[in-house]
Amino acid sequence: MTATWVGAWPDRGLVLAAIPVGFLALARMGVAASIVAVAAFASSLAATPLQPLPAGPVEGRGVMVTDVIEGRYGPYALVEMSQGPVLVDLPPDVSASQGDLVEIEGVVAGGVAGSIRGRRHRGTVDVAGFQVVSGSSSPIIALGNAMRDRVTERLLPLTGGRALLAGFLVGDTSGVDEIDESAMRRAGLSHFTAVSGSNVALYLGLLYLVVGPIGIGPRRRALVGLFGLPVFAAATRFEPSVMRASAMAALGLGGRLIGLGMEAWQLLSAAVIGLLALDPALVRNVGFQLSVAATAGVIVGARWPVPPNRPARALAVTIGAQAAVAPLLIIHFGLVPLLSPLANLVAAPLVAVSTVLGAIGVVGPGFVADLGAWLAGLVLGLARAASPWPQVGWSGLALVLAGVGLYRLLPRLRGVLALGAAAILSLAVLGPTRAGPEIGGVVLDVGQGDSILLSGGEGRFALVDGGPDPVRLLESLQEFGVGQLELVVLTHVHADHATGLSGLVGRIPIGRVWARTHPHETGASAKLFRLLEQARVEVVAPAVGEAYRLGELALSVDGPLRRYASPNDQSIVITVTGPTRSMLLAGDIETIAQAEMGHLRADVLKVPHQGAATSDAEWLRRVGADIAVISVGPNDFGHPADWVIATLEESGAAVVRTDVAGHVPVPLG
Repeated sequence: MTATWVGAWPDRGLVLAAIPVGFLALARMGVAASIVAVAAFASSLAATPLQPLPAGPVEGRGVMVTDVIEGRYGPYALVEMSQGPVLVDLPPDVSASQGDLVEIEGVVAGGVAGSIRGRRHRGTVDVAGFQVVSGSSSPIIALGNAMRDRVTERLLPLTGGRALLAGFLVGDTSGVDEIDESAMRRAGLSHFTAVSGSNVALYLGLLYLVVGPIGIGPRRRALVGLFGLPVFAAATRFEPSVMRASAMAALGLGGRLIGLGMEAWQLLSAAVIGLLALDPALVRNVGFQLSVAATAGVIVGARWPVPPNRPARALAVTIGAQAAVAPLLIIHFGLVPLLSPLANLVAAPLVAVSTVLGAIGVVGPGFVADLGAWLAGLVLGLARAASPWPQVGWSGLALVLAGVGLYRLLPRLRGVLALGAAAILSLAVLGPTRAGPEIGGVVLDVGQGDSILLSGGEGRFALVDGGPDPVRLLESLQEFGVGQLELVVLTHVHADHATGLSGLVGRIPIGRVWARTHPHETGASAKLFRLLEQARVEVVAPAVGEAYRLGELALSVDGPLRRYASPNDQSIVITVTGPTRSMLLAGDIETIAQAEMGHLRADVLKVPHQGAATSDAEWLRRVGADIAVISVGPNDFGHPADWVIATLEESGAAVVRTDVAGHVPVPLG
């Protein structure tokens, strides 16, 4: 949505203060029909795809729609240019904020339109030149940037609870690592970092205190709030949940100015219709859908007949919100956390106090912010503890609803139903993990990249590479009951091998790391080595011929034989020998390194470079493997190449792909 509000009309956020009063006349009975009608119309407009940019050079000026975002493969940003919104791949150490006017020179390699974080773009520009011309011309965005900068500066360093507190205050989760973000989501707590109604209320309360006498009286407060809301929306980067909450607040304040009172359903319906009219693409934004559904659930839950005490009322509101978003969570993410109402019941008061203390600490004494960060750390600990709790899909949700229905309809069986539910939940929470792999290894399904788990028996594990996704890697290791790793090998510096390993540091004990990457470096490898140094994990450059005994397995280093110009050719190559069979882990070596290692033989081959067309066909045959495993995920690179698969099959190897088979076990015992 930011492209709408930042790109062509920097001050468009003021529209929040002037949504047509006609929406306020919506009758209660017409609310649902009105929302459905407008949503359907918005969906038809949003379905129109953006035309991709033609391949070739691109240069000109544009407005930063997002801040610089640190992605897995380097920094990027969305920029609104004269050609429309474009995704810009940036060089390291670039600094720019939302709303800045920038000058860009680069190349569109292949015009493929797409979306990133719910925002559409016309293609990706590989930047050769990037320069900030000036800050935002909008005073609203400039004030919002100043507010956001103040929060982050007072909370530095943005790690752990301090990073999460920045998320509570202004939605800045850049310091929260992917694994903790996943834990928050799996525990059902991620909505606390999606700044919404309670944050808007806190902001308005602090704003009234700051303006002092100017904010005395309902009409003055309404005016102050109407001018302050766009600034808060800019500080929180116009996230959909913020826009929904700000629009509802603006409608309420506007109604107060003209003496018109509105109830919650009217505020929600008018806000949804107004925002969809301004930006139809919001109808497809997952964050917007969840925000609207959760708000509706809160309104319903707040009106349920429950015992008149705070815990019961809080639980009703939480259950209402979770029930409303459950279908959407299953549609978009496949699963919904079953026990999230309990986690929310504990987390909600901690988040509220943490946010208040954080806000006070940002404008006042720093130690108050420290207290807020400590409480945020408790929320993070709760998320980590609750993330393994049961997740259910459609069948599980149907079973829960059936159980609730039986509980209400058959009062005589309530005791039996409660005991049965408790037993099922206990088994789900405390149930056994998947058995560890046999003597040998597992080529893990980690997407477009490599990660191979080796098991020497008796709980002795090693890991070769970590794939591109720390969350996916950690979940895979937990699935196999891996509690520690004697040895971790980084074959080479590319992000699809190194990024996942960063998520293990500090979470799974690591004995030592093998790496021979000099002189090559990427952002992913630099981050990994920095974390390893901080954790005091030994990093060793193994020599060719060096051996390591992992229980029943023997690991022998076969390469790299020298320094190579290509990081792929400089991959560490390892032969793993078990009691009965052997496996060649070839990293991403290409034709040059393969020509120098033509002597290698093995029963199982981990095919280099996701089966790309960078291998030598004769070398693939010469290895003599009867099983060839290709670790690959969805990609636009054409991996694996058809001729590579054909060559392997002609040589007598059975080809197995992780994107088809999932985790591929390789017994060597």
